[in-house]
Amino acid sequence: MWNQNFNKSSPTVNEALTLLRERISSGNVVVGIYGLGYVGLPLALRFCEVGIKVIGFDIDSHKVETLNAGQTYIERLTSERIGNALAQGLEATTDFTRTVEADALIICVPTPLDNHRVPDLSFVINTVEAILPHFRIGQLISLESTTWPGTTDEELAPRLQAKGFVPGQNCALVFSPEREDPDNPSYGTHDIPKVIGGMTQNCLELGRALYQHAIRTMVPVSSPRVAEMTKLLENIHRAVNIGLVNEMKIVADKMGINIHEVIRAAATKPFGFTPYTPGPGLGGHCIPIDPFYLTWKAKEYGLNTRFIELAGEINHNMPRWVVQKVADALNDRCKSLKGSRILVLGLAYKKNIDDSRESPAVEIMQLLHKKGAHIDYTDPHVPHFPKMREYHFDLTSVDLSASNIKAYDCLILATDHDRFDYELLLREATLIVDTRGRLPEANNVVAA
Repeated sequence: MWNQNFNKSSPTVNEALTLLRERISSGNVVVGIYGLGYVGLPLALRFCEVGIKVIGFDIDSHKVETLNAGQTYIERLTSERIGNALAQGLEATTDFTRTVEADALIICVPTPLDNHRVPDLSFVINTVEAILPHFRIGQLISLESTTWPGTTDEELAPRLQAKGFVPGQNCALVFSPEREDPDNPSYGTHDIPKVIGGMTQNCLELGRALYQHAIRTMVPVSSPRVAEMTKLLENIHRAVNIGLVNEMKIVADKMGINIHEVIRAAATKPFGFTPYTPGPGLGGHCIPIDPFYLTWKAKEYGLNTRFIELAGEINHNMPRWVVQKVADALNDRCKSLKGSRILVLGLAYKKNIDDSRESPAVEIMQLLHKKGAHIDYTDPHVPHFPKMREYHFDLTSVDLSASNIKAYDCLILATDHDRFDYELLLREATLIVDTRGRLPEANNVVAA
């Protein structure tokens, strides 16, 4: 447990970091994880699996109660894994005073954009402000939330220093971006190399030693800013290429060319080409958001990131493209979009998961609703429409029976879950608008 002899006024502050290093090296370390969502909870379970004591902090009392009862609220993280973690010492709490019990504090909270695409760092700042009254010398803070280059040394370090905590001297501060990829069968939390940058070399060494318990490969970089920019580059690379292929899809559609056939053919080139697939827009908490953290910060340096912003605009407008394709397809069948019954297939932002954050399917539903269509959805991974900051539909997932399918004027394949019965859909649907290229050409299928 925490050695109470080390407090903020102790004259032997270097001994506090020495003790922290010893505790980390021995594995006798307590990790506090702040934010028990799609990033924080898998990391907490991973530390527990290697015998590290974890205290999980969250402001959502329902999550805390669910975890402490041995249950899960994230589909891919089974109740069995939760139970095993509890047996290894996992505790979930809303009580931030327990911060003092932890040696390493890992922040995994959201970093969304506001309505003007300005970064909203309030979740990070509020978490740090809740931690600081209970922070002590000899603790390590790691920020994993994706943000702009400079956040760690511009926002976190000054708040620590204002309370007498100096990174590298009497505490440690690092940035190590999360790289979770839900439902990736090849790469779990422990398999994905961990990029990490410290405020000082001392901070970096302590951070590396901590994460090495849970993650196989460490990728140290020279500073938190490099680590912050690394995460942005990874996701901007994907966003820009997805924007490119989405634009190519629109061009190919106008020319009567199947873009998916084009991509498959191009992918046979053994060098110089990486296949990206088009879709109804971008989803998840990273790719639709992260590029705008850099565009916002770049303006501070008098720079306009035109390439990134153009890709963002293309991706942002894809749900509108899908809605227009739906309207055109209905019109070709002498039906109006207004008053039509439409079933959206898949609410999650990508296949085979239950995460609907920033899902283009939700934006499509909102646009259709505004145009007077009657909207339902079906998703085997999302039984009830979740709470969202911008959208809310009082809906539950519709069963995909033959009679239900026939009752709709149009089905929109927004997320191509493997659990959908595609033969049944093709056989029974009057019209399917396919945004994922999953279905073969058929009289009742329209590509979008």
